[in-house]
Amino acid sequence: MTNETGPSAGQAARPKKWRGYAVNALLLVILVAGIRWWQHRDMVSGAAPALQGVTLAGQPYMLAAHTGKPVLVHFWATWCPICRAEQGSIAAIAHDNPNVITVAMQSGTAAEIIRHMHEQGIAFPVLNDQDGSLSAAWGVHAVPASFIISPDGRVRFIEVGYTTGIGLRLRLWLAGM
Repeated sequence: MTNETGPSAGQAARPKKWRGYAVNALLLVILVAGIRWWQHRDMVSGAAPALQGVTLAGQPYMLAAHTGKPVLVHFWATWCPICRAEQGSIAAIAHDNPNVITVAMQSGTAAEIIRHMHEQGIAFPVLNDQDGSLSAAWGVHAVPASFIISPDGRVRFIEVGYTTGIGLRLRLWLAGM
C-alpha cells in the first residue's frame, strides 16, 4: 500500500538540500568578512598619514601636494607573487593618472627595486620603504595593499590583496565625486 498524500523522499530532501547550501553560503560570507576585517584591523582610516620622500627616479614626493585630487597609494613588494600579477594594472593606471604613488615594502635597495622593475617591464613612481617604517605608519602588514585617498586627504577605500585595474579606477573615480 502506498501513501499518495505524502511527499516523496526526493521532494522532502530538496528543502533540506537548499537549506544546506544557504548555510554554507552564509558561512562563506562570514568567513570572507572576518578575513577582510582581520586584514584591515590596523590600517589607517580618516585622515591619510603623511607620505613623503624621494622616488627611485629622484623626484621629491609629498602626498599633501596632491590635495584636491583623488590619489592611489599602493604598497607592494618585489618578492610578492600577487603584486607581480597586479603590477600591469598599477602601471597602466599610473600612466593615465599622475596621482599614483607606490611604496615598495621591504624589497631591498633602490638598485634592486629598479632592476626588478626593468625585468618586469613596469614603470611607475616608487618610494622605497626598505626598513618598513612607511608601511608601519599606514598599518600595512600584507601586500598588495591599496589606499584611495579622497581630494580632501581622507582614506576613502582600502583594498588588500589582488584588485583589478577596473576596480581601482572605479574607486578613484568614486573618491573624486
